[in-house]
Amino acid sequence: MAQPTTVTVASAPRVVCRRIRVRGQVQGVGFRPHVWRLARELGLVGWVRNDAQGVEIEAQGSLAAVDALVERLRREPPPLARIAVLETRNEAPEHRVAFVIEASRGGAVTTSVTPDTAVCPDCLHELFAPEDRRWRYPFINCTHCGTRYTITRSLPYDRPNTSMAAFVLCADCRREYESPTDRRFHAQPNACPVCGPRLRLCAPDGSVLDAGLDPLAAVVARLARGEIIAIKSVGGFHLACDARNAQAVARLRQRKQREEKPFAVLLANAASAQPFAHLHDAERAALESCERPIVLLRKRPGCDDTLPGVAPGLAWLGVMLPSAPLHHLLFHEAAGRPVGTAWLEAPQVAAFVMTSANPRGEPIVRGDDEALGRLAGIVDALLLHDRLIVTRCDDSVLRLADGVRQFVRRARGFTPRPIRLPHGGPSTLAFGGLLKNTVCFTRGDEAFVSQHVGDLDNAATCSALEETVERLSGLLRIEPERVACDRHPDFHSTRAAAAFAAQRRLPLTPVQHHHAHIAAVAAEHGLRRPLIGLALDGVGLGDDGLAWGGELLRVDGAAMRRLGHLRPLALPGGDRAALEPWRMAAAALHAMGRGDETARRFAAQPASARLGRLLERRLNAPHTSSAGRWFDAAAGLLGVKPVAAFEGQAAMLLEGLAESHGPAEPWTDGWTLSGNGQLDLLRTLERLADEADARRGAALFHATLAQALAEWAIGAARACGIGDVALGGGCWLNRVLSTRVQAQLRAAGLTVWQAAELPPNDGGLSLGQAWVVMNMREL
Repeated sequence: MAQPTTVTVASAPRVVCRRIRVRGQVQGVGFRPHVWRLARELGLVGWVRNDAQGVEIEAQGSLAAVDALVERLRREPPPLARIAVLETRNEAPEHRVAFVIEASRGGAVTTSVTPDTAVCPDCLHELFAPEDRRWRYPFINCTHCGTRYTITRSLPYDRPNTSMAAFVLCADCRREYESPTDRRFHAQPNACPVCGPRLRLCAPDGSVLDAGLDPLAAVVARLARGEIIAIKSVGGFHLACDARNAQAVARLRQRKQREEKPFAVLLANAASAQPFAHLHDAERAALESCERPIVLLRKRPGCDDTLPGVAPGLAWLGVMLPSAPLHHLLFHEAAGRPVGTAWLEAPQVAAFVMTSANPRGEPIVRGDDEALGRLAGIVDALLLHDRLIVTRCDDSVLRLADGVRQFVRRARGFTPRPIRLPHGGPSTLAFGGLLKNTVCFTRGDEAFVSQHVGDLDNAATCSALEETVERLSGLLRIEPERVACDRHPDFHSTRAAAAFAAQRRLPLTPVQHHHAHIAAVAAEHGLRRPLIGLALDGVGLGDDGLAWGGELLRVDGAAMRRLGHLRPLALPGGDRAALEPWRMAAAALHAMGRGDETARRFAAQPASARLGRLLERRLNAPHTSSAGRWFDAAAGLLGVKPVAAFEGQAAMLLEGLAESHGPAEPWTDGWTLSGNGQLDLLRTLERLADEADARRGAALFHATLAQALAEWAIGAARACGIGDVALGGGCWLNRVLSTRVQAQLRAAGLTVWQAAELPPNDGGLSLGQAWVVMNMREL
């Protein structure tokens, strides 16, 4: 008898629906079209949209397909996206027939704005293809590149909320903007020569120059003739001249009143930097990154002869590569307008000084009318355009030490990228310090540190601080619950914080300067355990009302205890001593009992004869434990720089001499340590006073100081039973010192932490202040 046949009918795959929430740098980076393409590829239905929290997705289909979408979003985000949080929850399936991109929604903002980024390879290909409709168009962009932060007025990041709202898309651009398959889908700055911003070249009085000529061609010709041109770029104006033209560079220095402070150089590509500077893989990667910072590179012999007056006397050259289409086009014009992109990798002869247009240390110029007013008498012509810059943002500056990034200044390309904190807390606004000012807002477990504001020693920069607070608060829609500031009552940032807090009836907490330095490192790295902190900088008001700056601390969140400090040195003439290293040398000689040598050693200084009397009588000679002043004393004794032209110059020159000399063995008897934790290196300065070779003296000073600091910190760590040491303060930008100290601390089994997302100098203070206040249980 035949057996019955069993027929198995396959059941339809179970349909699931999942709501996906993505937070982080996910707006303005092509995230929605990326999701749309993945969903269509996986056969899903549903929707994706922007809102105030980031990106929200509803995906419906088979379990395997929905899981694949989530996994691919984590593994394959768009090039500029940075996912901070990706959360999912199940929903009841609904009848849907397609996957669509929905209109943006508002709400309480918990997302942020993408930083400005350099031109992507696809846009570069179009920029230099004569048949392309955007050939040589200086405002080319797509969802993978271009301006973001500096043109955004509010969130969500949509065209009406940017300075591109004034430009109505032409039919071709609108077709790209509305097509999910196009890489310019919802690229908010999308434009072309027909409908977008345009360049114009003007005289300082505002009249149009070289009418009928391509403005870029006219600019390159004028630069070749030695003129100084103001160029409206991303985040503000640059002042440009031919970096190879000694007369043009000298004229720019004279007009900008910048005697010796180094300029940065704009080069076409990394290959063009090879004749001027040593370039390692990590430095090349930093130069070519989408953030396009200025990178400090070690000079090659002959650099100062080829680029006369650009970075005089220093061992490092600041180099940047094009961050905007306009910069690429300057080199394209100088190279004779080659076809294609092969020339972009070849060394180019052209080299341009490209320095911030910030006369007299004021904030960078951003508006056309502002440029015509503030830059009169400095420039010969101005290259303007009609796209507004909403937010000022200087170039970022960094250096690499053993392949590790160290910020000198954090701004364009990086701000307002948030720093993830180890835990949330009350929303806090911190106003930073006096020099290299930044402000910091916290929201939940994120910290938003502003772009570099500058030194608050002039009215314009003080106004820029308040403008930055208002702009960032409005953009991120953060209402602070607490306010933090430096402890020094005379800083403008402290007064601004007090006024802000009083107006809103918020608690105000002053935070000790060096506590904030170490707290910034702890916050960045998510450290919630006690640390030994080595805080070395120029100056900060101490808990005892005196000037600190060479501090050994125990830091645990909101708590700080001073374990020791460098021996205080007198500041003859007060703050003036910080810019006249010979005065610090005189103070050291006085402390050695050799004050009678001052008048002879520094006979060229008019005040040298009477300085000894001031020190004897302790008149206008307050004491400070500042590490920066010990560097100045060493530089003064070695005759490196009796009078500095800018803050930190003597220390920078001393570091360069030490690096050029090479490693030296420390004077093991060059310091003493007292029972109260005071580290005294006067013996080292005594030897430097008799050292004839400045290079050797600089190397020995660095080696001895590094050995002393390491042993100091190791002893404190063992005494306190702590295994972590944090390095904070601007002195840690000294690569020679930092490298040696870290090596010795690690050899002793300690874990060393330093700033990586922010500068170790006062540019990171605001984060440290905010972190201290967030960790206070009660106010």
